[in-house]
Amino acid sequence: MVGGLVVVGVDGSASGLAAVEAAAREARSRGAGLRVVHAFVWPAMHVPLGPSPVGPSEGGLRNMVDRLVAEAVERARATAPEVEVGHVVVTGEPLTVLESQSRGAELVVVGSRGMGGFVGLLVGSTAVHLAAHGRCPVLVVREQPHEGGPVVLGVDGSAAGEGAVDFAFAEAALRKAPLVALHAWTTWNAPLPAPQDPSAPYANPPGALPGEEEQLLAEALAGRRERHPDVVVEHRVVHGGTREALIEASRSARLVVVGARGRGGFAGLLLGSVSQALLHHAHCPVAVVRGPDGQR
Repeated sequence: MVGGLVVVGVDGSASGLAAVEAAAREARSRGAGLRVVHAFVWPAMHVPLGPSPVGPSEGGLRNMVDRLVAEAVERARATAPEVEVGHVVVTGEPLTVLESQSRGAELVVVGSRGMGGFVGLLVGSTAVHLAAHGRCPVLVVREQPHEGGPVVLGVDGSAAGEGAVDFAFAEAALRKAPLVALHAWTTWNAPLPAPQDPSAPYANPPGALPGEEEQLLAEALAGRRERHPDVVVEHRVVHGGTREALIEASRSARLVVVGARGRGGFAGLLLGSVSQALLHHAHCPVAVVRGPDGQR
């Protein structure tokens, strides 16, 4: 493969084919190769893979997998003919297979729902698992992006969010899109040192100055504009809930980028409430980026 590698998981679903198209475009913009991956769980369950003795010769699980992978490869090549496309069928369940594949990739792309999803489930378990455990940024393809819209970045000023800031600037540059850096705050979530009096509430008092939040946003973006001078950046400070603000911003965005965990996460929690809410409710694709040095 030339350059880097984009991996896309396929399972024969419409959501998976939409992910293939998005992954092909991502590979093209990066000058990267594309690997189509299918996790073939049935061999591990010791079920017959070939056609039935009384059925058509083209039947059987192995032939079905070959057809769905071939369809995905054809879709990728039709979307981005200049991209080198490879494919692999790996024995194992999707969560383990795609997490392993993410170790050698610069991006993993999956659909928001797969063939194994329950009716009424907004986002599949594979997407949620990869967002929490992937070894590289994970792009979950939900609704179609708003062409011409900005890349929206959720900023909370935490060290765990630095990888998301870098990724969002790079994505905006690749797409030649503006970047909206959004920081939402309330009197209860604005970062402040712990009070000297342990009995005092750990929160900003009513009427806290929004200028402090503007400074937090500016500091979180420091240095990136110099590396990406062509990216037009809008600073947006919102007094309100982070989840609600980002979901609303996603209505007109082509991509939303967040860290896997932010300032408000509990120790040991692999995926924060903001990233989970976006995976379930955003109106455009969502990229979840783990923090530096293995932080989430």
